[in-house]
Amino acid sequence: MPFKIVRNDITKMNTEAIVNTANDHAAVGTGCDSAIYNAAGYEELLKYRKEKIGFVPEGEAFLTPGFHLQANYIIHAVSPLYRGGDQGEEEKLRSCYRKSLQIAKENHIKSIAFPLISTGGFGYPKEEGMRIAADEIHAFLLENEMLIYLVVFDGQSTRLGEKLYSDLETYIDRNYVEEKQAEEYGLPCIIS
Repeated sequence: MPFKIVRNDITKMNTEAIVNTANDHAAVGTGCDSAIYNAAGYEELLKYRKEKIGFVPEGEAFLTPGFHLQANYIIHAVSPLYRGGDQGEEEKLRSCYRKSLQIAKENHIKSIAFPLISTGGFGYPKEEGMRIAADEIHAFLLENEMLIYLVVFDGQSTRLGEKLYSDLETYIDRNYVEEKQAEEYGLPCIIS
């Protein structure tokens, strides 16, 4: 099966590339962005972004080395900030998936792991974000070969993933998820 939804820490995925939810300017955000920078080597990755990439508009994507990650590459999808849904957010979010997959294809990447882009600190509704992710990934796989993981982390995303795939693979336990959420978001997180 070329598409799987899994519950894991994206920085621990054993894929050729992982996708980061990036800002448009060279600054590290919270959640997934912060976790990836910390795991890859914060200073190295930030320096690379500042010196070689710079500003990138919402909906675009760019490639960096994986530095200290298991993944060889990080594809940074510049995630749209959700502003109510009538500011072109859906097209920008779809573009994040399409452009990330195109970069992977152009670089002969055979396996990739996505977070649920824009649904954390960027505020995109999780259910709609899950639907868009599944739509874009399935559309890509109609014409391309690649092993694609959609990595869910919190309880709500996991439940949405289970609705799509009843055999959702769980790689990390509940306590680990709560600990990582508290660490990344600075708040105690309770998963129900």
